[in-house]
Amino acid sequence: MGKKYIKIKLKAYDHKLLDESAKKIIEAVKEVDAKVSGPIPLPVERSVYSVIRSPHKYAYSMEQFEKRVHKRVIYIYEASSETVTKLMKVSIPAGVAVDIKA
Repeated sequence: MGKKYIKIKLKAYDHKLLDESAKKIIEAVKEVDAKVSGPIPLPVERSVYSVIRSPHKYAYSMEQFEKRVHKRVIYIYEASSETVTKLMKVSIPAGVAVDIKA
């Protein structure tokens, strides 16, 4: 048997909102005396899009747009049922996507 842990993966466009959410989760878990590892920053997923400014005149002129997705991972060890209920009560803002795996 391997280690038993809960893996929480957070994704957001705004890194400040993401860090606040991670802080809320860690504070909630530490109240229940579970071991926490994280938040561990993962590489930023960056997408760049180039769009032609005008389809007729000056067709070589382009505009660039960028989309960045920031990610964090939190591992919770020695989790009990009390830890899980505490995690469900944490309010996460709308701009943060949460993925929980046990």
